[in-house]
Amino acid sequence: MQRRDFIKGVGVGSLALGAAAAGTAHAKAEYRWKMVTTWPKNFPGLGTGANKLAELIGEMSGGRIAVRVYGAGELVPAFEVFDAVSRGTAELGHGSAYYWKGKSEAAQFFSTVPFGMTAQEMNAWIYYGGGLELWRELYAQFGLVPAPAGNSGVQMAGWFNKEINSVDDLKGLKMRIPGLGGEVLARAGGTPVNLPGGELFTALQNGTIDATEWVGPYNDLAFGLYKAARYYYYPGWHEPGTIMEAMVNREALESLPKDLQAIVMNAFKVINQDMLAEYTARNPIALQTLVDEHAVELRRLPDDVITRLRGLADEVVAEIAERDAFSAKVYTSYRKFLAQAREWSAISEQTYLRARDQV
Repeated sequence: MQRRDFIKGVGVGSLALGAAAAGTAHAKAEYRWKMVTTWPKNFPGLGTGANKLAELIGEMSGGRIAVRVYGAGELVPAFEVFDAVSRGTAELGHGSAYYWKGKSEAAQFFSTVPFGMTAQEMNAWIYYGGGLELWRELYAQFGLVPAPAGNSGVQMAGWFNKEINSVDDLKGLKMRIPGLGGEVLARAGGTPVNLPGGELFTALQNGTIDATEWVGPYNDLAFGLYKAARYYYYPGWHEPGTIMEAMVNREALESLPKDLQAIVMNAFKVINQDMLAEYTARNPIALQTLVDEHAVELRRLPDDVITRLRGLADEVVAEIAERDAFSAKVYTSYRKFLAQAREWSAISEQTYLRARDQV
């Protein structure tokens, strides 16, 4: 089976499963919810992750909750998901917290931090290091209850229409890159642009932007970004372990019986693990396809570029902590946990991987 056919099959399969689940759920549903997402409808990994979440809630609840999923732009635009769930237009949202820095800059810590924690470390901080309590405290003022509902793992640095050989090549670069990574690029002399996923290919192809990051090979192959840019750079310094969030309207959640509340919140945990596993499985296959079948030029960012970006990232993140008391509290928690995680990772994963790959 060709890769493109597989990707199409994922979407068709999700639609079929969704229709079957919806049919069962609507027959017995006591609660009919809407989920709005920042992702293109049925997009592999992210969009299908939202579909799986909706299906799982229906199955775990025995059909008592039926969730209908809306892709970006179907009910509300991608970047209006937060407000839609906050005001109750939809009961559920699926996206990533760095999109909501306009609400609070502290939100970005619950998505990803450049040169910060990996997916495994982020999950540890969120679930056992006080991160989730801080996240919920932040979102409470908006009538929302957040939770992790997926992770991409380490991403790629992105697609570029020009070579990056030195720090100077970042100057004047127009790149789609959201969140803290975008602020770091701006410090390096580039121009960050925030676009939803559905607009990336056209913007890159027509020169509106010079470069874009999205997620990694699995998603980038599906978007066909290799047709619009020549160079594919790594590592994903800006997004080392990006959490995809689910947000629930608090009133809607509290209107459920206790057993259904537990089902919804635990469905988030299942999907959080499932998405990371899927990306870990799909990315290497997609990368091989990009390189072998589409002659993509895979390149590592030069050491001096990585060093410069790391220094700027430290500045950007520290300055956020100085802007308001809550950001300072989240920053303190994040940095403390990162320091602990770094020490353990150095003698566990890092040492093991070097030993495993030693020739």
